Amino acid sequence: MIDKKRSQGFHTYTFYSCIKIKNPSFLKQRIRKQANNLKIVGTIILTQEGINSTISSKSKNNLNMMISLLENKFGSFKFRESFSKKQPFKRLKVKVRKEVVPSGTDVLINTGFSNYIKPENWNDFIKDDSVLLIDVRNNYEVEVGTFVKSISPKTKTFKEFNNFIEESKKDFKNKKLGIFCTGGIRCEKASALFKEKGINDVYQLDGGILNYFKNNKNKDNFKGECFVFDDRVTVDKNLNPGGFFQCFACRRPLSKDDLSRLEYAEGISCHNCINEKTDKDRERFADRHKQNLLKSKL
Repeated sequence: MIDKKRSQGFHTYTFYSCIKIKNPSFLKQRIRKQANNLKIVGTIILTQEGINSTISSKSKNNLNMMISLLENKFGSFKFRESFSKKQPFKRLKVKVRKEVVPSGTDVLINTGFSNYIKPENWNDFIKDDSVLLIDVRNNYEVEVGTFVKSISPKTKTFKEFNNFIEESKKDFKNKKLGIFCTGGIRCEKASALFKEKGINDVYQLDGGILNYFKNNKNKDNFKGECFVFDDRVTVDKNLNPGGFFQCFACRRPLSKDDLSRLEYAEGISCHNCINEKTDKDRERFADRHKQNLLKSKL
């Protein structure tokens, strides 16, 4: 029987795989062609240390076909599924990068890492007083929502996370580190960075916050919503689009109250970036916003 509620909307799969890819540039155009043929939008990142992706389509069958094509090349994926009436992505991007998560280091992901905590066991794990809970995401993501009693590294980008480890090593003594992120991939990189500095008692939430939302009935330990890197901006604990908006100048999430602040101008600025951008930047953003409005009316 067809679920009418899910027949008019967009299915989204988020997944990654930490594997060695010899020539990601060679695969880029082939993967782009396959995705375009299946009318799939989203972002696919290819690197020598793995693949990281969020893709979306009106057709779940097309998504499954794309997953099958990718798994034939890279092996099986752990992927999280969500659904939205709003299109999460405007177009398809296939990118080749040096790292699957830019860290500003030469440290590669350790494919032998095995200290995963299943989302069903996460609540019990973080109750342990010996566990130090660390949110490896950036500060603007943490502000939207995070686990109770977790520590924020207060980073603007993940490239700052290695400095956080170096500066906080003394706080990690005699502690188990419980780390988490949106979908798991940043934790893979963070685990490698910890190991590089001789910190091995590290455990990560398997599949990240999105997997926790999907598979854990008791979500009281998480407060707020989860930021996602697409046009939904955030998702709630049921993986439905959340109540945040986005500043198109700096891409940071905004609450409804933030839209009423004097610094906010749609498509141009918000309280987060008003002092970060120049007048020339704002002129450029204003022109872009006008063009987007014109396109939306066509």
